[in-house]
Amino acid sequence: MKAAEYSATGRRKNSIARVRIKTGRGIMQVNNKSLIEYFKRETLKMIIEQPLEKTETLAKFDIVADVIGGGLTGQAGAVRLGISRALIQFDEALRPILRANGFLTRDPREKERKKYGLAGARKRFQFSKR
Repeated sequence: MKAAEYSATGRRKNSIARVRIKTGRGIMQVNNKSLIEYFKRETLKMIIEQPLEKTETLAKFDIVADVIGGGLTGQAGAVRLGISRALIQFDEALRPILRANGFLTRDPREKERKKYGLAGARKRFQFSKR
């Protein structure tokens, strides 16, 4: 019997994560690398594991994520959202827990565009009175 597989998409900043979860032993892979190999910072691993810890399903699922775009922080946020959405497909009863912790809300913040006459989005060039 093949284990049921649940898939979902997560996005944050410019990152897009396609996440697939299936019942297993808690193995996590991101872009064909282990979680520790891909996300070396402890804080990023913590962000990704948050929905699994809150729902007490950390060792129940094998997770495979394909991530493109953005930086590591955005990618970690995208994977977290993807995992949360996939967990809801697995069990709708987990929705209130994930919702209460804010794991189902897509972070809408994006990079602000650069304006003409300025050094960046808001930074100005140095002002000289004389």
